[in-house]
Amino acid sequence: MVAMPRVLAVLAKLFGLAMLALSDMAGTPVLARELTAAERQRLDARFHQWLAQELRGKARQVGASPRLVDHILQRVKPQWRLPDLALPGRPFIPPQQRQAEFSAPARYFRERSLQIHARTGRRLARRHAALLRRIEQRYGVPGEIVLAIWARESNFGRVKIAQDAFSILATQAFAGRRKAYFRQELAAALRMVASGAARLDDMKSSWAGVLGQPQFMPTVFLKHAVDFNGDGRRDIWRSVPDVLASIANHLKQHGWRRGVRWGVEVRVPVTVGCHLEGPDQGQPLAVWRRMGIARIDGRPFPPSWRRQKEIYLLMPAGRYGAAFLVSANFYVLKEYNMSDLYALFVGHLGDRIAGRAVGPFQARWGKVGHLLRADVACMQARLEKMGHDVGGVDGLPGFRTRRSIGRHEQALGLRPSCFPTEKLRKLLCGR
Repeated sequence: MVAMPRVLAVLAKLFGLAMLALSDMAGTPVLARELTAAERQRLDARFHQWLAQELRGKARQVGASPRLVDHILQRVKPQWRLPDLALPGRPFIPPQQRQAEFSAPARYFRERSLQIHARTGRRLARRHAALLRRIEQRYGVPGEIVLAIWARESNFGRVKIAQDAFSILATQAFAGRRKAYFRQELAAALRMVASGAARLDDMKSSWAGVLGQPQFMPTVFLKHAVDFNGDGRRDIWRSVPDVLASIANHLKQHGWRRGVRWGVEVRVPVTVGCHLEGPDQGQPLAVWRRMGIARIDGRPFPPSWRRQKEIYLLMPAGRYGAAFLVSANFYVLKEYNMSDLYALFVGHLGDRIAGRAVGPFQARWGKVGHLLRADVACMQARLEKMGHDVGGVDGLPGFRTRRSIGRHEQALGLRPSCFPTEKLRKLLCGR
């Protein structure tokens, strides 16, 4: 899924594929369960009144006919059990989440899942070899990367995406905490149907509003979806050529560099600080090598990296797991989803599909416990007050948070780990 706020992007990857039924697991706001029948009836009426005004106001801008707007209004139903809603007249109570991105990275790389995806990916790489060659020739993105994203987004198109996109987008635009964002997406969805780029019956989504096999938000569809089979439609729901080429086009438009390897696993000496990671601290490969960083498998670094001005250190679990040197293409993968672990999963799965890797990362992920986003947010808030740049208090242990933790640990005289732990939570938050 792409072009979404970071929190929504991460949530959509884990739950977004037909997961409304798991509302309690996803952290359904208590407010939705507390609504009485009368309150729900009044809220429904306000919602439908607002939606009619919103769609009719946008209709002329996007070329939608009054008849189309009426069809949409007839089918839309508010989804009050969506997470991340702030219902009118009630205080918002954020759910505490336990998603894999916010706890031990090892949970994201389950070997059984990787094996199944890699086996299927290799089979599909053979089946679509000619198609993938044409896509790489046009967009510069290798087939194994395209296939890996396809796997992660919709299990190679096998996942049924059954929610009504207009219902999801409209509910978030009316009662979500990012109303302006979802109003833009709602207008883009209306434009898709009004222009004939999509049929109304095709507008099925996850609860986050992402569409089709590549899991594009409507604005992303309008920018990056392509008609690769030449039938006059950008069909990201049924056409494999359109799906795969649209994924590749998205990466190209975000700066994918042809022929450059995304990254490799490395061994980082203890003399190299884990706080040196991040896309803003790139160094030529030669500098990293002089520090003593080497590929963990002993092989040479990719020849294409010699021509790159900067290569970057990535330590997604700090000192508690595998470490990597990555190229700028890794951060292009993050444009699809802002999670480091998502991009790492795609790169690693792509290597398996291409035969460059046959098993898990050589370094093991350490046991770091299972922290809630609220715990990470508390640590971020305390570090921010101390003057650290944590990248925002969002409960996500991104690279800025990780290296801020490392610098704070160093200041305390501790061995830097660069990862949120229960011990650090107690030191910072006192509970």
